[in-house]
Parts: sequence; C-alpha cells; structure tokens
Amino acid sequence: MEAAHKAALAKGEVGIRERKPVSTIAEFGDGEFLTFIESRFAKKPKTLEYYKVGLKRLKGFAPLAKSKLDSIAPTTITDFIDRLRSERLEISTINRILEVLRRILRLSLEWGKIEKVPPKVQMLPGENERDRVLTDDEEARYLAAAAQVGANIKEAYRCALTGIRAHKGETPIKPEDPYLLRDVTTILIDCGLRPEESFRLRWRNVRDGALHVPFGKTENARRSVPLTPRAAALLDMQHRKAITLSEVEAFTLYTLRHTCLTRWSAHMDPYTLAYLAGHSDFSTTRRYVHPQAETVRAAMERVAGARGGHSFGHSKEKAAETPSAPAAVSSNDFSGLSGRGEWIRTTDLLVPNQAL
Repeated sequence: MEAAHKAALAKGEVGIRERKPVSTIAEFGDGEFLTFIESRFAKKPKTLEYYKVGLKRLKGFAPLAKSKLDSIAPTTITDFIDRLRSERLEISTINRILEVLRRILRLSLEWGKIEKVPPKVQMLPGENERDRVLTDDEEARYLAAAAQVGANIKEAYRCALTGIRAHKGETPIKPEDPYLLRDVTTILIDCGLRPEESFRLRWRNVRDGALHVPFGKTENARRSVPLTPRAAALLDMQHRKAITLSEVEAFTLYTLRHTCLTRWSAHMDPYTLAYLAGHSDFSTTRRYVHPQAETVRAAMERVAGARGGHSFGHSKEKAAETPSAPAAVSSNDFSGLSGRGEWIRTTDLLVPNQAL
C-alpha cells in the first residue's frame, strides 16, 4: 500500500488539486460580469451603458477577447491600446475602456475564477482633467458676454421682422428665451449644480428659496431626464459665442461647478460641502476643490498670527483686519475635535492630514 502511494506521488497522480477551467475575457464578460453589472447598476442607466460599451470594445479585439483570464499577456493589453489609439480615440475614452478591463480582472480574482494576480492595467497619462477655476474678473466678463448673446438674439429677431423674407410672407421664429445661457451659467456658478441638473430644472423644483433636484447621477443626487442633442448643441454654440465675446480663455460649463465648490470650501465644513455638491464620497469632493494662491496665503497668515510669528509680507493694517484662525471659522464649532494642539485650515478642507 505504501509503495503504491509513493509510486502515485512520483507519477504526479495524487496530491495535486484538480484545476478548474478558466474562462476567456469574452466568456466571463458575457456571463457573470454582464449579470453583475445589470443587477448592480439597474437604476443607473449611464453607468450600465458605460460598462457595456467598454465590454463591447474588449470583445471587439480578438487577441484579448480570446485570452484566458489567468494568462493575459501584457503585450496583448499593449496591442489593444495601440488599436484604440489608431482609431484616434481621446485618452479619456481609452482610459474608460481600460477601467472596464481592470474591473473584470479584479472581479475574476475576487470571485475565485483565477488563482493568481492578473497583470496590472495602468491608465494612460495625459488625460484632460476639469481642474480650472474662474477668477472673479473672468466670471464677470463671461456673464456680461452671455447677456450680450441674448441681446444679439433679440436684435436679430427684430431685424428679421422687417427683413427680405418677412416681406415675402415668411414669419421669423421668435426666440423662446434669448437669455437662457446667462441664466443657466448664473445657476451653475451660484449653486454648484452639474450642467445637466440645471438643464432639467422645472418650476416645481424651485420652492422655499431652494432648488430641489430629486433624481441624480449618484445615490445622493440622482437625475433621470437626459439633455436632448438639440439643446446641448444650442447651449454649446451660445457658450462658444460668449467665450469669444468675453475674450476669456476657453473653458467647459463644468468649470463653473468647480469654481462654485472651490469658493464654498473656504466657508463651510467638508460634510456640508459634500452634501451640497451631491457627493456620497469625500474623495470625489476633493477633486472639486482647488486651493487658490490668495486663500493659501491667507491661511498661512492665520497660522503665523496664531503662533506670533512672521507675517508673509502683508502690512500691519491688513494683518489687523485678518481674523485669527479660531475666529475665521466661528460659524462652525470645532471645539469638540481632538488632535494636535493647533490646526491649519486651507481652501482644500479635505486634505488627509487635517484635523477635520
């Protein structure tokens, strides 16, 4: 009996666990992964579409689609990226597809479909990020230009009423709201809404001195009504006109949301900021707060004043007008917080090493 066991060990017939068959990217994607995302994101159509589009791209590249989950060569991923680049896709688009691949590999390991760590999927550098904040001067110039766009629309309609086509019996189309762009951008920069949230607002959402957005992108701010292509194209055209008239450096409408939240961050705690922004995770809110030179300098002045140290080049009169650190945040009670003997508060309220 012992001799037979030793012989079986020598032949490799015992002591080795039977290996489970491993699915390919396409098989796992069309099976368990698709079932998972359809269940997980049933109430988030945009997120579900994002995963489905990425999965379709992965299956469209045969060398990757036919690769086993536990034997994907790094060169295969590189070839896949080269294919996407050859289609002249934006870096951001390529990274969204790579994120789907990374999610598939992570879930396959988490669910025990593979036994070894899959290759690391790295995002491409150079992706444009929304990190711009308008200055007060740029805001004033842009809003003035947006108002001028409305005035130009009204003037064009007035001229059309007495123009050649009007004499031929044609009736010009009366603009419904020539100052729509001015109104939308004012709401975006004053209330910090996402552009699509502003476009979906109705009068029933405005009550008690507040804007009520009952549905949105996340669980904290879910929205459901899409912006029509015609409306998106119209607003984009008017936005470009206002950019040209104001001579402000080009920016996207989402920059107005970043501007608003950055300004708010200097005057409220991170919990309130995240709530008003509609974020469920502080890490998301951090990406919307961009410290400005003036507020950073003011914060350093408060630190120096609290420690009785040197000011940073400001006059005594200006220093006298600047409140100390505790007074600067008197609207919020931080007395119950524990931590270091003193704390520093900058525009970026969400830095990891902060007492908040």
